[in-house]
Amino acid sequence: MPKLRSQSWYGRNDRDGFSHRSWMKNQGWPHDVFGRPVIGICNTWSELNPCNAHFRDLAEWVKRGVWESGGFPLEFPVMSLAESQLRPTAMLFRNLASMDVEESIRGNPIDGVVLLMGCDKTTPSLLMGAASCDLPTIGLSGGPMLNGKFRGRELGSGTGVFQMIEKVNAGTMPLSEFFEAESCMNRSRGHCMTMGTASTMASMVEALGVSLPGNAAIPAVDARRNTLAQLTGRRIVQMVQEDLRISKILTREAMENAIFNNAAIGGSTNAVIHLLAIARRVGVPLCLDDWDRLGAHLPCLVDLQPSGNHLMEDFYYAGGVPAVLRELGEAGILHRDALTANGKTIWQNVSAAECWDREVIRPFKEPLKLHAGITVLKGNLAPKGAVIKTSAASSHLLEHRGRAVVFENVEELHSRVHDENLEIDETSVMVLKNCGPRGYPGMAEVGNMPVPAKLLRKGINDVVRVSDARMSGTAYGTVVLHVSPEAAIGGPLALVQSGDMVTLSASKRLIHLEVPDSELSRRRTQWVAPPRPERGWVKLYCDHVLQADEGADLDFLVGSSGAPIPRDSH
Repeated sequence: MPKLRSQSWYGRNDRDGFSHRSWMKNQGWPHDVFGRPVIGICNTWSELNPCNAHFRDLAEWVKRGVWESGGFPLEFPVMSLAESQLRPTAMLFRNLASMDVEESIRGNPIDGVVLLMGCDKTTPSLLMGAASCDLPTIGLSGGPMLNGKFRGRELGSGTGVFQMIEKVNAGTMPLSEFFEAESCMNRSRGHCMTMGTASTMASMVEALGVSLPGNAAIPAVDARRNTLAQLTGRRIVQMVQEDLRISKILTREAMENAIFNNAAIGGSTNAVIHLLAIARRVGVPLCLDDWDRLGAHLPCLVDLQPSGNHLMEDFYYAGGVPAVLRELGEAGILHRDALTANGKTIWQNVSAAECWDREVIRPFKEPLKLHAGITVLKGNLAPKGAVIKTSAASSHLLEHRGRAVVFENVEELHSRVHDENLEIDETSVMVLKNCGPRGYPGMAEVGNMPVPAKLLRKGINDVVRVSDARMSGTAYGTVVLHVSPEAAIGGPLALVQSGDMVTLSASKRLIHLEVPDSELSRRRTQWVAPPRPERGWVKLYCDHVLQADEGADLDFLVGSSGAPIPRDSH
């Protein structure tokens, strides 16, 4: 076994060793535990984060496994990011939380780390922070909620909300029924049970090989989630003994496997930004174009909301991520030799996986949708790229030309979108500005703009929408997102005016503004940059955040710092 990093604190027979051990002994720890591998359990528990509110209990199961393998488990808190609660957006704090994780690991006597993650941004923030430290690391997701049940039908978290609010706005669903659905949708602990960002990121962790097999889909309330937690606790001690660091797992091949898997599951567009940021933390070359080149042509195999009909509980019973990865591997898509956290290759983990429900997980040759991966668009409107989730889009709108209806910011969107006098029809292209990383600090999930009520009443529930924002992984529609560079720094999106013609062509990978260069140059001379924040985290964020095509990380956090070297404390 390699020399334990924690022994720089606890293995000394001098004043510092006395201090480090003695203060810990006020919790009742016996002297002999200080010679064991110290396993940090990075816990994003918070009562303000409903997706992660059960993590206190989950951590106890991890500790049980750590003790069984001869480790010394010590739980520590980090900032918890609740997508459903935190304003203006949890994404504003992803990089801050990653710094919290990194510095907590770097500054404490930790030999290996278990990452407890669930809600959307807790997963990438923990992976980013841990990747920057490069210690033995394993991930454990909290698991999805049980399927929502409402009046005899399945109700998916997030997706159901978007569907029902459209009915409310169209006048076809009374508010009393809307309120009744709230507790029906969220009827157990866990994160979103649609293939939203939380479930997408849990699946990404498994496809990357950072977790044990089966991590993504076991429901939060299923006893097998606790079993997996205990096995995860056992395994991290072994990883420390083997010196199996996260950099040995987060390779280029692992990143490509995650892109393949994201296409097959109909995963969230948010995965694009997060994987780019994770890759840049470990120095793996990965760019936005890789998402298109590697994944856009792949089929969607999993029939889950919002791209399909079923939910994560069904996905687990059908075989989960292992069954999907086996389909990819047998089709010659998977990098079979990629190493995973249990010390085996990804193919060793999934080669015997079985699918138990072909309605939920389709065979590779009989997919739910063809060519359904994330598509990267470019053009004079998005010189550095934009993305569209074709599996959740309306096929008839993927080749479209229409007149722009422009909203300068999200406040204008909310004040005007349902105005009966708004000049908009089903051929229009809704354009939202100033909602990118700097423009709406944090790049909020407002890209899936609500369809105007007067269109909904006509039976039109989708129009082309374009913005520099993100959208929830639970959302759907023909929505062009992550336009880069963003409007707030003077990207071409800032120059669009209502009445301009916009062309979307998914087949040509094109998002184009039909305005002469001379006119755009004239408009640029009149453009005024929005004011920048003057203090606190938001100022630091806006001063240093990168654009969406680079992962929206802070510029000074990019690049691996390597394993933290202990320094004398006194």
